[in-house]
Amino acid sequence: MNRASASAAVASPCTSVCIIDSVTGLCGGCFRTLEEIAAWIDFSATEKREVIAALDARRSNLGAAIEARMEERMDDSAER
Repeated sequence: MNRASASAAVASPCTSVCIIDSVTGLCGGCFRTLEEIAAWIDFSATEKREVIAALDARRSNLGAAIEARMEERMDDSAER
């Protein structure tokens, strides 16, 4: 299996909720950084798995705060 097909075998964690949290720099949907999102297509399968392995900790440590900021942002938008 060549590198392209090997790295393609690791699915993207994207949830189609693409809102970057200004405090952490993480996507509120998948908890990746902009750099990780942009480089995903070029990452090897190992690099992709390393990113995915970090996501649970990011979600556990930062998820509630990011979600609260996203809700606050949506509430502010609705008031306008």
